[in-house]
Amino acid sequence: MDTEERLRDILQRLQKDGHRMTPQRVAILRAFLSAQDHPTVEQVYRRVCRDFPMTSLATVYKTVALLKEMGEVIEISGDLQGSRYDAFHPEPHPHLICTRCGQIYDGEGVDVQPVVAALQAQSAFQVSTYRLDLYGVCAACQAQSG
Repeated sequence: MDTEERLRDILQRLQKDGHRMTPQRVAILRAFLSAQDHPTVEQVYRRVCRDFPMTSLATVYKTVALLKEMGEVIEISGDLQGSRYDAFHPEPHPHLICTRCGQIYDGEGVDVQPVVAALQAQSAFQVSTYRLDLYGVCAACQAQSG
């Protein structure tokens, strides 16, 4: 499903649940869904304010809370900038986090499901979702110090 289809689906679900769909909220949703850089709430706020200067930071926080509740965004915490969000790929997947510059990369094409299945079998624990964050130094930071 592409970004616009996901946006329409989320908007329909929110409207069905009685949430108002202001132009600002639609812009916030679009900003989160299209961001591939794992932005903070404040970064999304600044992006949306370019077109909608009347947007409040509280509205952005409320919108990200709704997206988290709906399973449409993953919160990635532990960064010096605070929590970052991934709504571009909201399904569980690994993240590679640079401890020097804070850049977050998606672990593409790596199937961690066998590890999850093995842990479930070993522990009789039923996993409902997971997060795998790997910390280290990205190639750009390695090149700067090398």
